[in-house]
Amino acid sequence: MAMLPLPPTPFFGNKNRAFWRLQFLGWIGALLLRAMSSLANAVPWSFLIIVIIATITGFSISLILSVIYRALINRRAIVTWGVTAIVLAIAVGLYAFIDSWVVSLYRSNAGIRFTQLFLGVFYLDLTLLGAWSALYYAINFYIQVEEQNDQLLVLENQATSAQLAMLRYQLNPHFLFNTLNSISTLVLLKQTEPANAMLSRLSSFLRYTLINEPTARVTVAQEVETLKLYLGIELMRFEERLRTSFHIEDAACDALMPSLLLQPLVENAIKYAVSPLEEGAEITVTAQVLGQALRIIISDTGPGLPPGVDPADLFGANHDMGQDLRTKPTGSTGVGLANIRDRLVQAYGENQRFDIATGTEGGVIVTIELPFEAREPAPRTPSSFNRSVHQPLNPLVAI
Repeated sequence: MAMLPLPPTPFFGNKNRAFWRLQFLGWIGALLLRAMSSLANAVPWSFLIIVIIATITGFSISLILSVIYRALINRRAIVTWGVTAIVLAIAVGLYAFIDSWVVSLYRSNAGIRFTQLFLGVFYLDLTLLGAWSALYYAINFYIQVEEQNDQLLVLENQATSAQLAMLRYQLNPHFLFNTLNSISTLVLLKQTEPANAMLSRLSSFLRYTLINEPTARVTVAQEVETLKLYLGIELMRFEERLRTSFHIEDAACDALMPSLLLQPLVENAIKYAVSPLEEGAEITVTAQVLGQALRIIISDTGPGLPPGVDPADLFGANHDMGQDLRTKPTGSTGVGLANIRDRLVQAYGENQRFDIATGTEGGVIVTIELPFEAREPAPRTPSSFNRSVHQPLNPLVAI
């Protein structure tokens, strides 16, 4: 399909230019209509001079009306329409007077009284200026409504961006609290090297959060690399108790998603699957493209949901979404699930899925589905994000 060399410009994009275009086109149309009507009635060609003078008069009076109407359009309705009626009546009277006077000069020997001429042209002039006034108000009210709609869209976008930014920034203090606690413990135990390594990983992680806009979307590949920065910090605490596995399809690597969406889910899995068990647990991250959807699954081999807890109730109307997964209401800061749910709703509306289920062999499975949108792929080594389930990451090697 051929592309236009320049994007089309809205007709009312420049209101001043649009006014003059409509003004000239409208009055030229009125001139042609009156001229053809006069010629159809066998009026002499010289009468066209009278028609031209009448058109110029109407054009000039309409310019004066436009100045008055512009001052009235944003007033109270009773003022706008009351003053408009008075001004329009005066303008029509003036227009009819000038038309009658010019015609009386042209037909000075016809014996037609001035009053008859005035009444004869009054209806025509009232029709012209009345229609012009109605169009002026209609077009300007339409432009105002369009501008208000544009402003509302801008405000809604700003509100959405602010909401997304707020949700993203909630993660930083939540994550920092736990990480700084661990670093403090290492310092107290005089484990300088692990503390320095954790600070280095924390610096890299925070640098990522600063260079990326809170409302920006990143590729799955970028999100996985950031997740590995976070896991590098957690591996300093849990070592071989924390086992991870990534299964990222090549087709999913360039899919777009909200940044830092997976970190709170993995943090939640570490807190309630790895931490309580002496042998630890395994966390698996899977990403795949299914038709027009991107599916991301985070599962663990932990103890799963407490007995009697139905996964469906986690998103029920009576469930407190500030409550984190697998906890009592007093055991959570309320950031995890509610944050992710709100971010997905803000970004995708109803066109997304966020489910939590108990695995067939225990543990918890979190599934996220988003509309598939791909960024231009960059060269990469196949399967660079996939790690063996049974090979824990070395806590002293940057991920």
